[in-house]
Amino acid sequence: MRRWLLLLGLAYLLGAFPTGALVARAYGVDLRQQGSRRTGATNALRVLGLRAGVLVLAGDVLKGWLATTLAARWGGTPWALPLAALCAMVGHTYSLFLGGRGGRGVATGLGALLVFSPSACLIAAAIALPVIAVSRYVSLGSIVGASVAGLALAVQAVRGSRPRPYLLYALLGPAFILFAHRDNLARLRAGTEPRLGDPQPGPPAVPAGPAPSPAATRPQGD
Repeated sequence: MRRWLLLLGLAYLLGAFPTGALVARAYGVDLRQQGSRRTGATNALRVLGLRAGVLVLAGDVLKGWLATTLAARWGGTPWALPLAALCAMVGHTYSLFLGGRGGRGVATGLGALLVFSPSACLIAAAIALPVIAVSRYVSLGSIVGASVAGLALAVQAVRGSRPRPYLLYALLGPAFILFAHRDNLARLRAGTEPRLGDPQPGPPAVPAGPAPSPAATRPQGD
């Protein structure tokens, strides 16, 4: 039990590592105050540009991959992998280093999926990327990709090509991503979800004060 608690705690801490916030700090920006106020790769891409977005994406994928790989080596049972992956996703989304804030868990979940089933990852990417390219909704592509990945992994686990405990991740991983995107789903239904490439809104305008009186602008004597 003690080893399990240490392993799952480590998985959470790996997920909670604030990749996006640290990359943004190097640019002199706080992602929690910009764009969607999330620290994931999509907001980094929108606010900071392609290079920063790729760096954050790579770091977040690595967190999920590392947490799940360590569970595969030290967990002693296939159940350790989905539990560690889910803990890493929770850590990424509710990071203790960011006051319980973070991203939406997609890239970290993708890193975990690379350990569970690279083929399921490829199937999901083959469907999610065209959805993003055509619709320009990253959130929609993420939700579709997570759902397809979960379905592909579940089929493999049921057929026996992957361990049966992986069903836990196949079900709860996409469910968690759907939950993390609940505000995006509301905006998609309302038609107000921003598309990839849309300009970022500028800072709010500061209301102009009243014009100074002539007396106020007159040179003052000693």
